[in-house]
Formats: sequence, structure tokens, C-alpha cells
Amino acid sequence: MSYEMIALLMFASMMVLLFSGQRVFGAIGFVAVVAALLLWGERGGFDIAFAQGIKVMRWYPLLTVPMFVFMGYIMSESGIADDLYRMFHVWMGGISGGLAIGTIGLMVLISAMNGLSVAGMAIGATIALPELLRRGYDKRMVTGVVQAGSSLGILVPPSVVLVLYAMIARQPVGQLWLAGVIPGLMMAAMFVIYIAVRCKLNPALGPVLPPQERDLPKAEKYRLLLAGLLPLAIFFAMMVPFVKGWTSLVESSAIGAITAFVAAVLKGRMTFKVFDTSLKNTLGITCMFMWIILAALAFGAVFDGLGAVKAIESLFTEKLGLSPWMILILMQLSFIAMGTFLDDTAMLVIVAPLYIPLVGALGFDLIWYGVLYTITTQVAYMTPPFGYNLFLMRAMSPPEITLIDIYRSIIPFVMVMVLALTLVMVFPQIALWLPETVYGK
Repeated sequence: MSYEMIALLMFASMMVLLFSGQRVFGAIGFVAVVAALLLWGERGGFDIAFAQGIKVMRWYPLLTVPMFVFMGYIMSESGIADDLYRMFHVWMGGISGGLAIGTIGLMVLISAMNGLSVAGMAIGATIALPELLRRGYDKRMVTGVVQAGSSLGILVPPSVVLVLYAMIARQPVGQLWLAGVIPGLMMAAMFVIYIAVRCKLNPALGPVLPPQERDLPKAEKYRLLLAGLLPLAIFFAMMVPFVKGWTSLVESSAIGAITAFVAAVLKGRMTFKVFDTSLKNTLGITCMFMWIILAALAFGAVFDGLGAVKAIESLFTEKLGLSPWMILILMQLSFIAMGTFLDDTAMLVIVAPLYIPLVGALGFDLIWYGVLYTITTQVAYMTPPFGYNLFLMRAMSPPEITLIDIYRSIIPFVMVMVLALTLVMVFPQIALWLPETVYGK
């Protein structure tokens, strides 16, 4: 059997296991180890799995994952995110669509606290969505706002998914985070512009709050402002030393976790329940990421041994005669297809052994491609009919919001995201300028 057929059989076996409901890391790791055993015998099979396990354990930046996840859970479980939304409620309620715009701001700061899109959606659906509906906002508008805002979670640093990408692509995490800053803020600004224009043309979509709800004494307004900006202060306390070169990435993540913990203690919100819940959730997510990374590295090692990447590159460029940009666009379209049944991490670990080396061989920048990947996968699983995020939103929404409402709500925001993706593809410096400036490239 040719190596190309072996690679195709591995990929097909993995997809069958995934469709049968197996866990992502289990399906990928099982196929990788079985293929290694059949190809290189018992010694080769065990050596590949063991070597990748040692590589995961020795990868120092992986320590950032539990730190950032713990920081996000501390701030959400202790109610600091509630203060943040209360600030937007008071300061932006006086303009049409102000609370929806404030929700996008909330999502940006939540992303800077946690780095996971699911966490952003959970907070948006439980804090912002009921408030927006209660104040007469259009249900389709606000449902789309929460879903679109949550998409920023894997793009704005500290993105946990970009840590996973960095491990698989062997790229610096710090540069990937910085590459996501401007595209993430640009996308947030585009969401805000869309909301503002829609509500300006049709004020009934986002009515202004009554004066009695927002006319508070100035002292109370400034107190809410300080309380709401606390997450931003924690973010800067963590990121400034890292960008300045005073601390390493892991040290900065520890600063963020400790600062969030101290802030919760000083505000009198650090109860045993908050600490216990945050710790258990952090442990669960960290272990999940470690298993996924281990499985992806083992799968990639087998693919490298087979020479599958060179074979696919030859197929696209020599036999089919496709240009590098055509190949890249086909990759992006495949992400959208996979997004109908997989989340972002699963999509990455399934195709990373093929796509990432191929992208490098085609002459594209892997830092830039990391940003393209994050935007494309978010578009993928917010796209009807089977987008991953759509069903999460349905599970968290009140009964009056139907699945049809959720489908229709996300269409304009997906169009905005596709526009943002196009801009980053056409103008790579949108993503690359900041890391090149900071790192002096």
C-alpha cells in the first residue's frame, strides 16, 4: 500500500470515529498510535506516543493555559463580569442600540480575561441577553450580538486556542497573540458600526433606556466606571510587563491569575464555592487541552513519517496546477465545511498535520495563517444549518428565541466576519504589523 493511501485511510478512520461520537483526542490519538504500530512495529509505535508525551510535558508555555483559564473563571464566578455589564448599562444606555454596543465591549473584555469563546457566550447569554430582551431590544438582533461577540474569544489575547496553534505550528505564542489584537479589535469595531447603523435606521431594534435607569449621581457613575474597568486593569497588569520584556509569557500569565484572585478577595467575593468551581473548571479544560495537543502531535508525527505533506503539496501544485492562493482558499472552505459538526480545536488538530506544513511550503507566514484560521473557524461554526455555536446558543437562550431566530440573527454578523477575513487576507500587515513592531522584525 502506498504512503498516500495509508494517509488517506488514517484520515478516513479518524472521521468515522468522530462521527460515531468518540472524543476528539481519543479518535485522533487512537488512529495515530494504531497506524504507528502497524507501520513501524511495537517499538516504533510506543516510541512515537511516548516522545510526543514528553514533548508536551516539556513545553513550558503550556503552563499559561491553566493560568489564563483560572483567571477567567475567577472573574466570571466572582461577579466581576456583572460589574462590567452594569458599567456599560449606565454609560451607554442613552444612545440607540447602546446596550448592544456595550455587549460587544463586554465580550472584548471577557475575551481578554478568558480566551475561550464558549466562556464569552455563557456570560453573554446569562448576563446580557436577559437584560437586552427585558428592555425591548429585538430578539434577533441581540441573539446575533451575543454570538458574534463571543467569537472574539479565540482571537483577542490571551487566546487559549492560539496557544494550541502555537504548539502544533511551532510558532511563538506571544507573536500570535499580538497578531490577533488588531484583527480582533477591527472585527469588534465592525460589529459596533453595524449595530449603530442598524439602530439608527430602525430605532425600534435597540431602544434608548428611560432616563430614570441611567440618570445616576456622578459619584455612582464613576464608581461603576472604576468597577467595570477592573478587568481591563488586570489585563494591562498582565500584558504590559510581557510586551515590555520584563516577564516571560508564563510569568505574565501567573501575574494575571494572582491579580484576578486578589481583586476578588479585596471585593469580598472570593468564597469557597467560587474558588472550588474555578479550580475544578480550570483542571477540566487544561486536561482536555493537554490530551488534544498530545493526540495532535502523535498524529502529526505519523504523517511526517509518511511524507504525506509533500505528497499533497505535489498533488495540488504539480498535478492539479493550483496556485498557492487557490490552495489557501480551498483550505479555508474546508474549515467552513468541518465547522458544521466540529469546534475550533477539533478542526485544528484534525487538519494541522497537513495544513500547517503545507502553508509554510507554499510561502505563507504561519503567524498570519494562525489569525486566518481563528477567524475562519468562528465563521464556520456560526454558519447555518449545523454551526456548532448555533446549538450552544439555542441551549442557553430563553424559550421565546427559536432556532430559526438564531439562524436569521447570525447572517449579517457572519457577513461582517467574512469581510474582516477578506481584509486580513488581502492586507496581511493588519495581523503582522504589531508583532513585527514589538519583536523588531
